[in-house]
Amino acid sequence: MASPDFDVDAFLQQPLTARIATSGPTVRPVWFLWEEGAFWILTGPWARLFDRVKDDPSVALVVDECDLATGRVRQVIARGRAELVPFDVARGRRKLTRYLGADEALWDARFVHYLHDDSGERGTMWLRLVPASLIATDLSYSVALAP
Repeated sequence: MASPDFDVDAFLQQPLTARIATSGPTVRPVWFLWEEGAFWILTGPWARLFDRVKDDPSVALVVDECDLATGRVRQVIARGRAELVPFDVARGRRKLTRYLGADEALWDARFVHYLHDDSGERGTMWLRLVPASLIATDLSYSVALAP
């Protein structure tokens, strides 16, 4: 169960890696943005995720952390039907900034292209997951100090 001090929104604002599962089953790591009660993941026709969600929008997603030094173990598991929605640059910038930093000049060119290429021509889309279920669990424990 989530402890009262487990702020799920604050947890999901961290630049953590999620793993999303589609039918098949197929699991892949993804960067995400948590906004407006939804997970936002970049995708497009170049990615298998895009085709899998088009074929079957049922997905599961997990974001977790396990820090053995502090005993912090927390996880968020979401399930629902994903939808593919048009890409918008402002949201794309917010998502990429959280993982790559604010200075686009330091970003790998692959990521800069998402913001400056024609998304319609490239086919860039958002996978948007508004969870039908979201389970937050805090399994943290106290770490014994060595004598």
